[in-house]
Amino acid sequence: MPNDLSKETSPYLLQHANNPVNWLAWNEKSLQLAREQNKPILLSIGYSACHWCHVMAHESFEDEAVAKLMNSLFINIKVDREERPDIDKIYQAAHQLVARAPGGWPLTVFLTPDEQVPIFTGTYFPRELFKKVLARVEDYFQMHASKVSAQGEALRNALRHLDQSIKAENSGDLTLAPLETAKERLEASFDENYGGFGKAPKFPHSTHIELLLMAWRRTIEEQEPDLQSLYMATLTLTRMAQGGLYDHLAGGFFRYSVDHRWAIPHFEKMLYDNAALISVYVDAHAATGEPFFGLIASNTADWVVQDMQSPAGGYYATLDADSEGEEGKYYLWTPAEIEAALDADEFTVSSEYFGLTQAPNFDGKAWHLLINTSLENLSQDLTKHKAQQKLDSARRKLLAFREERVAPSRDEKVLAGWNGLMIKAMARAACHLDRDDLEVSATRAVDFIHSKLWKDGRLLASHKDGRSRFPAYLDDHAFLAEGLIELLRYRWRSSDLVWACQLADVLLEQFEDPGGGFFFTAHDHETLIHRPKPLSDESTPSGNGIAVRVLLWLGYLLGEHRYLVAAERALKAAWPVIEQYPEAHSSLLQALELALAPPEIVVIRGQVASVMKQWQRCINAGFHPNRMSITIPNDEDALPGFLAQRQPRNDIVAYVCKGRKCLEPITQFRELTSVLASVATHPAPAKRPISKKRKKAPAKHKTALPGKLT
Repeated sequence: MPNDLSKETSPYLLQHANNPVNWLAWNEKSLQLAREQNKPILLSIGYSACHWCHVMAHESFEDEAVAKLMNSLFINIKVDREERPDIDKIYQAAHQLVARAPGGWPLTVFLTPDEQVPIFTGTYFPRELFKKVLARVEDYFQMHASKVSAQGEALRNALRHLDQSIKAENSGDLTLAPLETAKERLEASFDENYGGFGKAPKFPHSTHIELLLMAWRRTIEEQEPDLQSLYMATLTLTRMAQGGLYDHLAGGFFRYSVDHRWAIPHFEKMLYDNAALISVYVDAHAATGEPFFGLIASNTADWVVQDMQSPAGGYYATLDADSEGEEGKYYLWTPAEIEAALDADEFTVSSEYFGLTQAPNFDGKAWHLLINTSLENLSQDLTKHKAQQKLDSARRKLLAFREERVAPSRDEKVLAGWNGLMIKAMARAACHLDRDDLEVSATRAVDFIHSKLWKDGRLLASHKDGRSRFPAYLDDHAFLAEGLIELLRYRWRSSDLVWACQLADVLLEQFEDPGGGFFFTAHDHETLIHRPKPLSDESTPSGNGIAVRVLLWLGYLLGEHRYLVAAERALKAAWPVIEQYPEAHSSLLQALELALAPPEIVVIRGQVASVMKQWQRCINAGFHPNRMSITIPNDEDALPGFLAQRQPRNDIVAYVCKGRKCLEPITQFRELTSVLASVATHPAPAKRPISKKRKKAPAKHKTALPGKLT
């Protein structure tokens, strides 16, 4: 008989609705039941695409004997970490403090019934060990009440000290010094052979790559530009896209690589990873002009539109790692399967290109596709053009063959924050890859979120099966606002600017700490044992970092002083951790640079669409992370703030401002190009901290070009 989770919309919770465990959702009724029965709570947190969540479910939660033990000893509560990241953040942090080990999913936390403080924590437990843990935790709770209470109070104090922000007025002056330190530390952990940072497992760390591209951009006009930063960024992007982290048939990236070579991934696909990677591949394409980076971004965007966008417009959350109960089964191949799907030439080219002529790379039995050689090195009997044709044909046939398999399940929740990340990615790709269809995709998502998740001036976090639920978090507001701003760079729509400002106002009214920075939950949110104020980047960018960027862009665009003051207050409050661990705070570092090197704002007013598009393309050409352009038709009136002063003049006019300093209006295209070339988009070298002598990139790798597998 189904348990209470059958009433939920979360695919993860519904996966457990028929367990023999008496699962409950996290709500006041469930917490009150624990208090009334004085039973500790067994809190289990996961998400629908999580492989080890599935394993623990099959081993323990579907087992009658284990379920009987759980039901007799505990109040059992299931949480989808994608719906309730507030709860997940708190208990992940608690686990790291208690266990002195990294967290992860499934997260298993035993809580006191009265205040929900942890008694014991863990992640995945094998069945027999889990049974022992259940008995021991309940026994400890009954026999050592005073120790449990003391431990809970100590943990509360430790959680309070995790947020190392200070009052803004107590901080020192902001400088760019942490950006140089972060680059040096990334260089120290950089893999010179395969790119990326650190050892296996390897994650994409898109915010690191963004930081390196910006480091190179700051020095582009110097005598010795920072080619090492460009090299680290482009080599990492090249190796990830050549390896098994990338889906070479459908497009899109998997979660992470289990090895240092990016060969074998953990096979789940997350919306937020692909949003971040589309953005950074577009940036690399804009910075280097390399078609390969643009192709990867374009193909990934196509996959998102095809497989991850709902008919109503919102973007879905995840694709599972498993199919038919096995991780990666949907994506794996044998040579016999490939040979059956292709003609002789296609099979020869594909086998060489994807490495099927070598030993199996997955458990010694199957092949996961990755680029094993360059196109030039394929069969000598074919020209490069012919080889490319055969490879493209093979990909189409293999994809069609694969689509006949049992596909991984898709979590069709629409999450406001993750949609904000993808809206930004689609808008950026539309702009730099000249793809109007991606702007259409982004706008459909905006309209869906506005109609389903924006209620009475407040944002909701999740939509599924016609139900919009849960008060939205810091990340939801910040990510969505930045997505709207990015979309405004490509095409004007006054309602999007109005909504971005409304979201910024909610950030200030409901999330801001009076001492500076932003809490993860709103002031009127449910009271939990801790109120996080996250500053570092995690699997998604820091909500504080993105919020500061949003406030800076809107502040300069509209001349809204209170936005600029709040942004500076947040940076000063975060300054201690930015200084100490800059490489963990890439999003805040990007905001710091924007604050210390005032952005370039270009507003175009015009009436001929083709001419306006020509000017817009000129402004957006290349990689200019600290430049914003907005193109507003002449018939648009009632503009807010500084925009009201940008009046139409004849057929077209451009207003170019650096921070709060503006040039005379420009009405000639040649003058615009000259001005854009002369206005610096980065701080003067003398203002940047000088550390050790800049290391040059290897001579043969000034940028890491695709196809070079050395």
